[in-house]
Amino acid sequence: MAIQDIKTYNFKDVFSLQLVEFEKACVVNKPTQIDDYKIFWIKEGEGTYNIDFKSYSFNGSVLFFLSPGQIFTVDSEKIKEAYQLSFTRDFYCIQTHDTEIACNGVLFNNVYETPFVIPTEKDIRKLDFILENLVEEFDLDETAQYDMLQSFLKQFIIYSVRIKKEHSVIKEDNETKLFKDFSLLVEQNFKKLHSVTDYANRLAVSPKSLSKHFQKIGSETPSDFIKNRIVTEAKRQLLYSSEAIKHIAFDLGFNDPAYFSRFFTKATGFSPAQFKKKQQA
Repeated sequence: MAIQDIKTYNFKDVFSLQLVEFEKACVVNKPTQIDDYKIFWIKEGEGTYNIDFKSYSFNGSVLFFLSPGQIFTVDSEKIKEAYQLSFTRDFYCIQTHDTEIACNGVLFNNVYETPFVIPTEKDIRKLDFILENLVEEFDLDETAQYDMLQSFLKQFIIYSVRIKKEHSVIKEDNETKLFKDFSLLVEQNFKKLHSVTDYANRLAVSPKSLSKHFQKIGSETPSDFIKNRIVTEAKRQLLYSSEAIKHIAFDLGFNDPAYFSRFFTKATGFSPAQFKKKQQA
């Protein structure tokens, strides 16, 4: 990256804040797997990012949220000012929070929704205020600094959730609740449960009823939903695991590696080996 200036604040390798200014456009073609939870605030700029092999473009001020395991690539960016908050699970996620601001809440660990949040000018002023407090606290060496830093991070996340809820359509009807319940079950079980019937039984609905619910909210079919989650994880492991393809197949719940290869090829147009070679070229 063509970085003009970067300043990093660290707290015991569990929480950090980076202030970054970019001089000109850059391209980072190599996919990177995210290790910690990250909040990126592009305060002023434009670009196109790939997150879990899906492309997202932005222009202006935008917040986006990444969770451990996700794959991140920069296609292009031209940014004047940006901030990155990075924290480990032990720093924030082990605490008991309201479900919306937890690490499995509205912002993180949600591979099924666009990870961007667009702040208004009013929002930007409030986020700036929280960051100013964070920087001031990082510069101190006072009692209970851990708790203070965690408190400011929590404020930043709470306000980000409020922005998303205010400016995005977050439905709370029965169809959406069922979708959320289904997506959570898939996230917890996709490596061992592959059929719609398995999930429908656990949700106490029929597979046909589940499909109708998905149609009402304009979602992909439950079958495609499960398939796409498996394919995303397969891509992650093919890129960042040293395991043989047959072991990846077993980990994803396939008893027959040849069937896994056909499944992956049909979904992506590439065999697992071809995909791995193409991405690493």
